[in-house]
Amino acid sequence: MTRSIAVMTMVVVMSSVGGALADSDKIKQPPPEVRTLVTGSNAFALELYAKLAGREGNLFFSPASIHTALGMTYVGARGRTAEQMAKVFHFDLPPEKLHPAFGRMIEDLNAGAGKDKYELSVANALWAQKGYPFLDDFITVNETHYGAGLFEVDFRGDTEGARKRINDWVSQKTRKRIRDLLAKGTIRPLTRLVLTNAIYFKGQWALKFDPKRTRNAWFSVSPTKQSSVAMMNRTDRFGYMETPDFQALQIPYAGNDLSMVVFLPKSKTGLKAFEKTLTAKNLTKWLERPKLRRQKVVVSVPKFKLTSRFELADVLAKMGMPDAFSREADFSGMDGSRDLSISAVVHKAFVEVNEEGTEAAGATGVVFGLTAVRERPPVFKADHRFVFMIRHDPTGNVLFLGRVVDPKN
Repeated sequence: MTRSIAVMTMVVVMSSVGGALADSDKIKQPPPEVRTLVTGSNAFALELYAKLAGREGNLFFSPASIHTALGMTYVGARGRTAEQMAKVFHFDLPPEKLHPAFGRMIEDLNAGAGKDKYELSVANALWAQKGYPFLDDFITVNETHYGAGLFEVDFRGDTEGARKRINDWVSQKTRKRIRDLLAKGTIRPLTRLVLTNAIYFKGQWALKFDPKRTRNAWFSVSPTKQSSVAMMNRTDRFGYMETPDFQALQIPYAGNDLSMVVFLPKSKTGLKAFEKTLTAKNLTKWLERPKLRRQKVVVSVPKFKLTSRFELADVLAKMGMPDAFSREADFSGMDGSRDLSISAVVHKAFVEVNEEGTEAAGATGVVFGLTAVRERPPVFKADHRFVFMIRHDPTGNVLFLGRVVDPKN
């Protein structure tokens, strides 16, 4: 049985305008700038989730990856373009503090991984048209704070060769879980810069599920349809909370730096109503101790595997940054001109959850439930649609976010 893994990649394509929960008292608090950055990242995560939630079916993406990739892009943004991006992504720090905060956060994420705990890596890169005069400051800030090395390729003369090289880099950084991120047509002869971010996570549960206790059970895919899925079962001490409307369960990974938080509406038809309450303010409130506290819980959750791919340009434009995708774009901090605009923002993510481990992290709301030791432990049976997160507990950063509508699809 392999450990479950979650990976995602993010790419921003720049073209010429002419072309187109663990125990919080044991967690060392990050610096104030990192806390501000993470607060903004999580606010963006839930706002983007609300925009994507109208789609049918399963949903999975990495808000941290999107936030980081556009942070790299923001290095070169100026004027109204920069103002719009700062509002959408909640960049609430001045640039001289924002980019070092990204660097510290990336360093913290990469530093905690180890063979005896989990694998977690964040990788960034700049792919520039050979001979194009990008400004030294733009390259230096990305290299210094994002660890983004500069690779020269020939978009103009060897478009397909450049696309293949970038896709190969993404595949290598995600252990071949994300292939062909850039589809044909994404890269064109007028492309001048591609910014890529890849996050890879692979971890074992701190408390593994026994495969012998996995049983097929019915999962309510919709009010009128059920699907037989493999349900994992374990009774143990987990982070747990309950309100009149939903339950929340925190499942830690080995090392206790990351955890998956599952939000389960009490009503089998309650997913959409719960999603409307999923705001940054509520999430912060739900994750505060002692609301989500460790106690004995009877747990049943499905095994699942999800893959998602998004073209985010239109979504981000509608969220409040239209200039970046138009002739009004001002990325003069990249090359000293206003010849560049974003032509594509592509995101792809993968997650697999099984008895050995998984990816997700987050937290939940107001405590409502059992406290007496002799009471029967609560039952957390995820046999209908739910929301889940994979969260880096030391920083509070939501790395992955999604929902399961059908574990088998």
